[in-house]
Amino acid sequence: MPGNKKIILSLIVGLLLSGIALYVTFKNIPLPELVGYLKTVNYWWVIPAVAIALMSFLIRVVRWQLLLNPFKKTGFLSAYHPLMIGFMINCLLPGRVGELARPAIFCKKERVPFSRVLATVGAERVFDVVVLLLSFVIVLASVEISPTLDLTFGNYHLNEATLEMIGMTTLQFCLALIACIALVSIRQSRGFIKRTILSLPELLFFAGSPFKEKIREKLCVRLAHIIDNVATGLDLLKSPKKLGLCLGLSFLVWAVAGISYYVMSFGCPGIELSFLEMYTTMVILCLFISLPSAPGFWGLWEAGGVFGLLIFGVSAKEAAGFTLANHVFQMVPVIIAGLISAIISSVNVVQVAYTNIKDRPRGKGARVEMNQGVYTDEVPHEYLEDFRAHGKSVD
Repeated sequence: MPGNKKIILSLIVGLLLSGIALYVTFKNIPLPELVGYLKTVNYWWVIPAVAIALMSFLIRVVRWQLLLNPFKKTGFLSAYHPLMIGFMINCLLPGRVGELARPAIFCKKERVPFSRVLATVGAERVFDVVVLLLSFVIVLASVEISPTLDLTFGNYHLNEATLEMIGMTTLQFCLALIACIALVSIRQSRGFIKRTILSLPELLFFAGSPFKEKIREKLCVRLAHIIDNVATGLDLLKSPKKLGLCLGLSFLVWAVAGISYYVMSFGCPGIELSFLEMYTTMVILCLFISLPSAPGFWGLWEAGGVFGLLIFGVSAKEAAGFTLANHVFQMVPVIIAGLISAIISSVNVVQVAYTNIKDRPRGKGARVEMNQGVYTDEVPHEYLEDFRAHGKSVD
């Protein structure tokens, strides 16, 4: 499927999910009451909240520098501008195309392989997922949940027991994810995993060889490539010291982001949560916006924020008002900072935003075109040659 069609499909799915989320979140909240609440917010607290939120992005830059350093010593500003432009594009367009735009911009400026930079972005996301899941388990065990909690969603009830079950399931998933990361990081086990993936079409015993080969090329090879990209990103942190530092920076990123939410709550009447309770709300919100959504995460952001606050006894009106105000003041500064970075870096934001991701002929991988530069993220079709020629031998 061409890149533009993928973006359109992502937009359609995102708009649908966002629309449903907005309806479910606000259907029982009278608009005049919500507007009235927003007028009571003390917006002076926005200033420190925004400043703290932007600090979390500065920590992200330091973490990205650490991931880039093994193959490219990078100055702070050289990493800062592509990162902020990428996050800005994520706020404005569906499909998180900013994750591709960031390495494309960096590669154009620094002349390094696109696939290696993309691997560092993938490694960042792995660290973020692990930290968020671990944080969710830890804070859920630390905060006090009312025994009388009973939120109804259709035929489903969310209570203390349900949250404990969710926490235990999340812990199990997190441990499984860490185990998978460890297996992917080891060359021998990674090779076994890739061989297994490439062999999966053989299970379709009822299908012909052409169909199996098509599945192998369209799906299995790409999955094997994703595994290699993640492994490459993690391989950049060979020493336990660097790995621990990157993990520590990841915890710091989200701790500072949580402080920003907490400070914002000081200006919102009715939001009297502890830091851990607000942090839990932020983690729940992040889990919601990991789903496809409209540009700017509208709808799912509100659903996640309101849902998290309802758990701690905040009224629906106050939860919706805080979440809306916080959403605006978390997103707008990122967009402004990204635009400033684009101007300083002489990056054509419109052209970057519509980065073409085209399928190249077999053996050529995927191509990202931006301005006059073309950066190749090779999908390693040599996997198939090795797979066919050497009896499923893929290192």
